[in-house]
Amino acid sequence: MSEITNEKQLHFKEIEPKTKSGMAFLLLNIFLMIATLGGAIYGCVSVANRTNITIGIILIIVGALYLFLIGPILFCGLKILKPNEALVLTLFGKYYGTLKGEGFFFVNPFVSAFNAASTYTPSNSPSMEQASTGTHMPATNNVKKVGKIMSLKNMTLNNDKQKINDELGNPIIIGIVVIWKVINTAKAAFNVDNYTEFLSIQCDSSLRNIVSLYPYDSSNDESEKSLRGSSQEVAQKLKVEIQSRVEIAGLEIIEARITHLAYAPEIAAAMLQRQQASAIIAARQMIVEGAVGMVEMALDKLNEKDIVHLDEERKAAMVSNLLVVLCGERSVQPIVNSGSIY
Repeated sequence: MSEITNEKQLHFKEIEPKTKSGMAFLLLNIFLMIATLGGAIYGCVSVANRTNITIGIILIIVGALYLFLIGPILFCGLKILKPNEALVLTLFGKYYGTLKGEGFFFVNPFVSAFNAASTYTPSNSPSMEQASTGTHMPATNNVKKVGKIMSLKNMTLNNDKQKINDELGNPIIIGIVVIWKVINTAKAAFNVDNYTEFLSIQCDSSLRNIVSLYPYDSSNDESEKSLRGSSQEVAQKLKVEIQSRVEIAGLEIIEARITHLAYAPEIAAAMLQRQQASAIIAARQMIVEGAVGMVEMALDKLNEKDIVHLDEERKAAMVSNLLVVLCGERSVQPIVNSGSIY
């Protein structure tokens, strides 16, 4: 039974309600109200003069019913929509249809608009202070009120930064921004309790799953993927992960990007020292490789030009001196030998 219900929710289709021109019904209703008002006045005059009393009473009753009951009810069926807006309509608790498109419409006056996100919290994620202390304030502290009209525009979700462990278990602080929109208003209204809060929670869950698959930074292996070095790939996987989770709510994920990435404060200093050490080692390695090449080139030039002939001991001394000069952090103070080199 649950599988059938889930399948029905997943394939919830939008229905286009029957509509008429709103301006035509507005003018017609105003005209009828004026006409029935005139008829009621004529009926009152007829009853007062005791002429056509029956017709006068009928005109008074019809005028009163239309002026105070039917006319106002018909006004409730007038709906105005702007571009990229929709109204999810229900009739006595049953889904009636979704009104889309800009314009002035007249629909069944007994329908009511429903928006599951009429009141929601823009971000349901704990802040960094709450994450560090282990507390999570209720979502009702930051409530944003939305009307019954459902927006079909591209919207941005920017959750608070989270503390998550990467593949190596290092705690990092990461934040993402998600651009999304509603593509199925029926699913958004009836499949979940609040589709904006539902999206926020699913983004947090998807982010934890994706971050746990990658280290913060790659090692010496250039083929290894990392959060810092493979941001495009991580963002694409994050988008696919979120989309699979919010499909039931009728939402489309347009883009997901990492907006903040850093080590947690408790390990940031240690990781900075590690990065500095790696940079120093890489720089030293490059300096040594360059120095060895320059020494080799110097010896080859001396032999090629036949400037001086050095035995192995003198070559070793020369190589040692050149490496000291080329690899030293400070400038050396040369000692000039004015006599024979032997």
